[in-house]
Amino acid sequence: GMTIDLGFAFLDDNTTLIDVPGHERFVKNMMAGISGIDIALLVIAADDSVMPQTKEHFEILNLLNIPLGIIVINKIDLVDENWLELVELEIKELVDNSFMEDSPIIKVSVETGEGVNYFKQILKDFCNKAPNKLDRGIFRLHVDRAFSVKGYGTVVTGTVNSGNLKIGDNIEISPNLFKAKVRGLQSHSKDVDTIQIGDRAAINLQGIDVNQVLRGSQIAEIGYLQSVNQVGVTIKLLPSSKKPIVQNQRVRIHLGTQEVIARVAIVNTKTLEPGHDCPALLRLEAPMVLAKGDKFIIRSFSPILTIGGGEVIEVSI
Repeated sequence: GMTIDLGFAFLDDNTTLIDVPGHERFVKNMMAGISGIDIALLVIAADDSVMPQTKEHFEILNLLNIPLGIIVINKIDLVDENWLELVELEIKELVDNSFMEDSPIIKVSVETGEGVNYFKQILKDFCNKAPNKLDRGIFRLHVDRAFSVKGYGTVVTGTVNSGNLKIGDNIEISPNLFKAKVRGLQSHSKDVDTIQIGDRAAINLQGIDVNQVLRGSQIAEIGYLQSVNQVGVTIKLLPSSKKPIVQNQRVRIHLGTQEVIARVAIVNTKTLEPGHDCPALLRLEAPMVLAKGDKFIIRSFSPILTIGGGEVIEVSI
């Protein structure tokens, strides 16, 4: 079937695979899944080749400065060699002059198993050379799922963006600043005493109802994060964008697992043309939790298309 929401699987004790939707209607869910990734797997069906959503996902990966990538052509059992060569040429054209320019292109078939073991080995090699994340020294996690488990209570999941957390710690859930205590921790479906930066984790929280924690919430040490209604940023408009951003334009901001509508106040000019960048002030229509250095994606309000991205430069305005 078609992927609609996030899916998770574990390659080994240190590697989590996050499956995100490809369909344009579910890019919001896709954004929630890539906030903590180290390596991008750009999967393209051999019988379809590069689709519009392939291009949009690839642009998002570029805007977020994902450091490493692997290209996988799947369903090779459905096409002949001549068609496969054309697909590979189209992919090379897409990734030219990008972080994926020199990425391996691996051909596989999940139906016959051809190429799958070779792909796994390449993926493990890439995992060994993935750069270390920037650790701010303070625990922080974007919540991508929240649910209740009978006998345990509220459980949230996400990828640890910074710091570490142990059983018994007190935490704060933004943007509403609810307080809770860590009752239990899991990573890769195993009980652990501590989770740290880079870990895929499940946190069992004591003292909070599951309805108080939603996708888009953030968990952090008490007093570290703040929610704001406006923020200073630098924004960049994609060269592929069909229109400029104009003063006071309404847009959708995706940061971590959050999505908030905002108006753009452009500094020193009235429009931002495709392919250019500038400083700006985002006036948010709902509180958003962020920190200096966070990267985000901009999508147009309607129709909903990825048009650019940016970075937080000033929170206290």
